[in-house]
Amino acid sequence: MIAYLEGIIKSTSPTAVVLDVNGVGYGLFVSTEDISKIKTDTTQKFYIYEHIREQSHDLFGFTAEGDKEFFEKLLGVNGVGPKMALNMLSIGSITELRSAIAGGDVNFIQQTPGVGKRLAERVIIDLKDKVGLASDVTASDMLDSEYGSSKDEAVSALIALGFSDQDAKKALSKIDKSLPIEEIIKKALRTI
Repeated sequence: MIAYLEGIIKSTSPTAVVLDVNGVGYGLFVSTEDISKIKTDTTQKFYIYEHIREQSHDLFGFTAEGDKEFFEKLLGVNGVGPKMALNMLSIGSITELRSAIAGGDVNFIQQTPGVGKRLAERVIIDLKDKVGLASDVTASDMLDSEYGSSKDEAVSALIALGFSDQDAKKALSKIDKSLPIEEIIKKALRTI
């Protein structure tokens, strides 16, 4: 396992650097925030996350150890791989991303290429208590919101059963959203 690498930056691209460590060039994927801080032909230390697969051995570098730890928290969310996590870190500063997660800002997280509404909600639900900021958004708040996935699923199910959008929403407005989705649909069918 490589904990960190320190060397001279030989080249940069929008998403990667080549780091010369005693004559060996390491290609590191880095966030755009880190790219903006570094210059070629300067010495830099990167904290490393290794991602080893059957066909590749990718290295992800971070100028701050806390950034690497946050990256690893993002990887703990089901559906988030290393490149997607790095893309999330590139939509803004780490502080902005932490604030978006703590504040339940789905739209901010959805700016990440390949991240849809459901994955953004999952990131918030899984990490809101782990980002180190106070959060005033609960999982049930997200599901109870007008655009929550639980309500959307129930509306879609009722429409698929032949009910109008308006009738489906009217029936769901009277039902406790904390129930499992199947129970919500059953109760809605009884009220229609």
